[in-house]
Amino acid sequence: MNGITQPQVSEMKGVLAWIERSGNKLPDPVFIFVWCIAAIIVVSVVSALIGVNALHPTQVDSTGNALVINAESLLSPTNIQRLLVEMPTTFTSFHPLGYVLVVMLGAGVAERSGLLAAAMSGAVAKAPTLLLTPAVAFVGMMGNLAADAAYVVLIPLAGVIFAAAGRHPIAGIAASFAGVSGGFSANLLPGQLDALLFGITEAAAETILPSWDANIAGNAYFIIAMTCIFLPAIWWVTDRIIEPRLAPIAPGQIESSTAGAIKNPGASLSQGEITGLRYAGLACLAVILFWIILCVGPGTPLINEEGSPEARFNPLFQSLVAGFFILFLAAGWAYGIAAGTVDNHRDIVRMMSEAMSDLAYYLVLAFAAAHFVAMFNWSNLGLIFAIKGAAVLQGSSLPDPVLLSLIILFGAFINLFIGSASAKWALLAPVLVPMLMLIGISPEMSTAAYRVGDSATNIVTPLMPYFPLILVFCQRWQKEFGLGSLAATMLPYSLLLLCAGLIMTIVWVVFSIPLGPGASVQFSL
Repeated sequence: MNGITQPQVSEMKGVLAWIERSGNKLPDPVFIFVWCIAAIIVVSVVSALIGVNALHPTQVDSTGNALVINAESLLSPTNIQRLLVEMPTTFTSFHPLGYVLVVMLGAGVAERSGLLAAAMSGAVAKAPTLLLTPAVAFVGMMGNLAADAAYVVLIPLAGVIFAAAGRHPIAGIAASFAGVSGGFSANLLPGQLDALLFGITEAAAETILPSWDANIAGNAYFIIAMTCIFLPAIWWVTDRIIEPRLAPIAPGQIESSTAGAIKNPGASLSQGEITGLRYAGLACLAVILFWIILCVGPGTPLINEEGSPEARFNPLFQSLVAGFFILFLAAGWAYGIAAGTVDNHRDIVRMMSEAMSDLAYYLVLAFAAAHFVAMFNWSNLGLIFAIKGAAVLQGSSLPDPVLLSLIILFGAFINLFIGSASAKWALLAPVLVPMLMLIGISPEMSTAAYRVGDSATNIVTPLMPYFPLILVFCQRWQKEFGLGSLAATMLPYSLLLLCAGLIMTIVWVVFSIPLGPGASVQFSL
């Protein structure tokens, strides 16, 4: 890239070298699911032969005794028939699939019309010099709503803006990277990640409670708190630890790098972009107003007036996937018309189509994950493991905060080797969610704990998909800046974010703070 030669793996030493070597030996996440399916088949056959079973904690048989759950062989005629006959249904009924596709239809328009890039650029470029670090980190966390755009647009832009302000550009890149990736789950609004994770959570929770429905806002309060806590942490690490220790950059290098920047940080947004942002803001307000009318207007379509207090707002929560689709679509369309990036409805259709093409890999991954989750459920192994695991946890008498802290640390460790948040959660959720439900921890709390661990170590593993790209951004300013340099730069962020997330989770559980509207820490069958 641009004539820059990346450091070879052999230059890495110690733990980083071990992480990269170990991670590179892992297959693609799609084939991780394939191998897991093969393992499940073998385990299911053996378990069925030796009679592995468990007593269901809530269901009874026809005689009134606790229902016995037996392990089922996946090579039985019934399960082979189910696999081959129901393959299309197994794929299309995978909960995260519909959630992600719907939200991304709208988000694709918002991204490709230029709305998200203009909003991030405008927010960062106008920040006072003293507030550059928190501005970059905050926009990075909010930029997660833009998915890949935050990595591609904001992170290199942050380096240019820091350089123009007389600060070290790599410090800007580091702060932005920490916000976008280290604060991956932190935000003020639920978004496509919430839709993705809660879709997987719903599939896992239904093994215990078939009537459980996902609430995309089930972690809303938690991720807002993450934003408020992670922001000063990133600010402090950048200004007090990272920037003072970075090697100075020659003025000539600053000038040459700024000349090739995506956007001149000293320049204001164009009049079309400013007008587009205004139109987008009005469109957002219109969508929000429409949703409010649906909650308070005649018939209250999004409020179940006859439901119990806990269920009254379920239609509203379940409508948020459609709400974000319409919000992104309306805002992106309005921006595009004003900014000149959208000429007619055909452009909107094209942008939606391109957004779907970007999800091609995810569709392949979802196909494998859907069959892994389904076959795990058919074998009854997930339910049996959850019941027996819950009994072990109850016998261990570990306090809930300690148990969730261990899950966070485990998730952070696994994240060093498997970069995809959805892939890891699809592997872990079928066991963790039911098991924790049986000991009184809600699916929303399980999801929140996973998110803390998943975010913290994103920024220190070379296996993170965007890690090489961030390295190239840094090498624009310092050609000798290597893979180990980037990992060492990001390590203080990772450790502090992990500690902050652990403390926050412990406080959350101890005081039983709601995780979101209608979402509590505890769960009861």
